[in-house]
Amino acid sequence: MTTSLEKDDSEAADTSFFQRLTQLLGRWGVETHGIAPIPREERVDSRIYQLFLLWLSSNLNVTNLVIGAGGPVVFKLSFLNTAINLLVTDALSCIIPAYFAIFGPKLGTRAMVQARFSWGVYGVAIPSILNVLSMMIFLFFNVIIGGQMLAQVFNHLTPAAGIIIIALVSLAVSFCGYRILHWFEAVAWIPTQIGICVMLGVGGRHLASAPSYPAPTAASVLSFAATVAASDVSWCTMTPDYGVYHDAKASSLRIFTYTYLGLFLPSLILHIVGAAFAAAAPTVPSWNTGYDQGNNLGGLISAVLQPTGRFGQFLVVLMALSISGPSAPMMYSFGISLMNVSSVFTKVPRYVYAIIATGICIPLALVGQTRFYAFLVTLIDLIGYWCASFSAIVLTEHVVFRRCDLARYNVEDWDQPRKLPPGVAALLAFFGSSALVVPFMAQAWYVGPVAKATGDIGLLVGFFSGCILYGSLRPLEIRLLPGRGR
Repeated sequence: MTTSLEKDDSEAADTSFFQRLTQLLGRWGVETHGIAPIPREERVDSRIYQLFLLWLSSNLNVTNLVIGAGGPVVFKLSFLNTAINLLVTDALSCIIPAYFAIFGPKLGTRAMVQARFSWGVYGVAIPSILNVLSMMIFLFFNVIIGGQMLAQVFNHLTPAAGIIIIALVSLAVSFCGYRILHWFEAVAWIPTQIGICVMLGVGGRHLASAPSYPAPTAASVLSFAATVAASDVSWCTMTPDYGVYHDAKASSLRIFTYTYLGLFLPSLILHIVGAAFAAAAPTVPSWNTGYDQGNNLGGLISAVLQPTGRFGQFLVVLMALSISGPSAPMMYSFGISLMNVSSVFTKVPRYVYAIIATGICIPLALVGQTRFYAFLVTLIDLIGYWCASFSAIVLTEHVVFRRCDLARYNVEDWDQPRKLPPGVAALLAFFGSSALVVPFMAQAWYVGPVAKATGDIGLLVGFFSGCILYGSLRPLEIRLLPGRGR
């Protein structure tokens, strides 16, 4: 039987091992900071433009082609209707994550740590867990696409092997942390930009030959908009994470503008390009075969670039590897969010969670690669529902109860439960708005009674009901527990 003394010695040894390893990795440039807010004196990096480059790389990526392709492939919208839908939806939905980015440099807090000022120390475990799952889902799709692309180039490389390669490249970047992430994202967008330009040059003449589609219905338009908005809004749980070392004195407008442009411009461009090629694919036999009814984006890209020979294959490889652009930040935020669930998880260094995320996403991707689109739309929409309610609660706290005044956040209280809101209002508002979403959601496995007539408007309902419920419940919480988090 293990004695308590032996157990204590074992725990001390483990702690000592992690401490020594962390110190060694820190000397090598690996980020070793946990989730504690970054002190103001350390928030001095004046390169605010890095926020633009990071989100440019995360969105100027072939994975975003899939979202745009959903218009013609899943919702049977013409290219014109898809493009108009994308312009309006991307322009509006990128506002929320861009605004959240302000909290990073100004408060030095990661997204889920900042959420404690409305959800409380214990209540924030709910969105933190959901964010861990969301990061894993996005990783799942990213590595599948990258694996498919690599398998198209190398005859003896299976999609499974390609999935493992993409996951390991993403791990290498995420493991190193904040500064290496920003360095990598500054250049990761370039291969995809070149590849997209070549694709348009080679395949552009076929894009005008897209087949005709039936007149759009309100349900199909709104349901597609919901999927696009969900993919955009979900960044709000990450955008503050990548500005915590940047200049606290930078203007909020500058932070917002760089982030908004980094989200909106590449998202819109890649969404529209994806819609254009997906709409035209049925009219080009080689494209249609490669695309495999929407289940193999790598096959479509390879088919489009086939006339360029080995140069096209080289571009496919570079574009596949650049999928690490969005994947590495997702691995990073996976660990940050998990550490925010409970103080128990903070005892394990951040870089260990990057390894854990890799170990989870690889087997999931190997299993799920055969029914790509069937999983994609459903899971992205589900992420959008909860992110809409989450962002509504955080924004209502910030705008209504703290009057957009960052000085009203006493960041030193970030881990003091009695000095933060109890989180009851946030939890009740979240579960209440989530329940209200159900009649308005439209998925392959369930269509709510209202959504049968309107299409999927669950994300809008989740956001506005979250605002109303939290705005109504928070004053009661303040009255019953005065002084908590004000």
